[in-house]
Amino acid sequence: MKTSDFDYDLPPALIAQHPPAERGQSRLLHLPGGVAPLEHCQVTTLPRLLRAGDLLVFNDTRVIPARVFGQKATGGQIEVLLERALDNHRALVQIRASKAPKAGGKLFLGPEALPVSVLGRREALFELAFPAEQEVLPFFETVGEMPLPPYIERSADLDDQARYQTVYARHPGAVAAPTAGLHFTDALLEALAAAGIAQTTVTLHVGAGTFSPVRVEDVTAHRMHEERYVLPREAVDAIEAAQARGGRVIAVGTTVVRVLETAARRPEGLAPHAGETDIFIYPPFPFRVVDGLMTNFHLPQSTLLMLVSAFAGWEAVRQAYDTAVAEGYRFFSYGDAMLLWRAPASEAGA
Repeated sequence: MKTSDFDYDLPPALIAQHPPAERGQSRLLHLPGGVAPLEHCQVTTLPRLLRAGDLLVFNDTRVIPARVFGQKATGGQIEVLLERALDNHRALVQIRASKAPKAGGKLFLGPEALPVSVLGRREALFELAFPAEQEVLPFFETVGEMPLPPYIERSADLDDQARYQTVYARHPGAVAAPTAGLHFTDALLEALAAAGIAQTTVTLHVGAGTFSPVRVEDVTAHRMHEERYVLPREAVDAIEAAQARGGRVIAVGTTVVRVLETAARRPEGLAPHAGETDIFIYPPFPFRVVDGLMTNFHLPQSTLLMLVSAFAGWEAVRQAYDTAVAEGYRFFSYGDAMLLWRAPASEAGA
């Protein structure tokens, strides 16, 4: 299977540079599956597309304002993007600079020029040590800006602080939003509950590696980045209850798929735990937990497009993407969404 197999033509004008004027006012392309035609809907119509007894699983990670500017000891300007906090005083980061800093050197971050030490390098990432009086996450929360994706060609503004965050975000740790969740409002969550659709949450802290391109033509040679996740007891109980009553398990976003399908492959099966996942989902893939998926539109040749293709079948997904382009849907993080259902294994592997 080749990376180029997952390509499609996207006019740049369809890449959403701003969120919709109001949260929840996005379009939703529904792929019913089988021979049923595509449906052009709104996110607000989601309650009628689901059934009483179904379960929606959300990712409640909270995006950190992970981008900070500073300088090296030589005075050279740098941009630091937090990948993850290793503990209270150590962090893995990406650094953009004219020349990469060396281990043992100092960097000075933020408006107060906080001195941090470069401990070393882990492939493309740098490990930094923060001073004893300053913890990592509070520093970024105080002086950082929202790390908008590279295809949004503008600087983050005050509006992004709220709009690049889900309304149910609870646990800080992500450097990119679980964007399928950006469509949900409190009113929509209440409408879903009133329709008998259950809800639960898992946590996966999305890393900057989610934007890393696949640099090999042979899909099987690609190595995924690791992301931290938590599968709580409440989510396991909700999934088991939904399955027992014949309800469908619907992941809100590919991050939820990664958590649930990773957990299902552990010796203990679907049980409460915390861990890291580097699962790479591409066709063919035997899904064990997720029945439905709500997700935004993804970049050509990306691992997320491969995941969606494994789930619903690449031919069906390709047709849906071609239709979305022709109909002027908005793409990527601030764009519109899709609702898909798991295809039979023979179709998903096509």
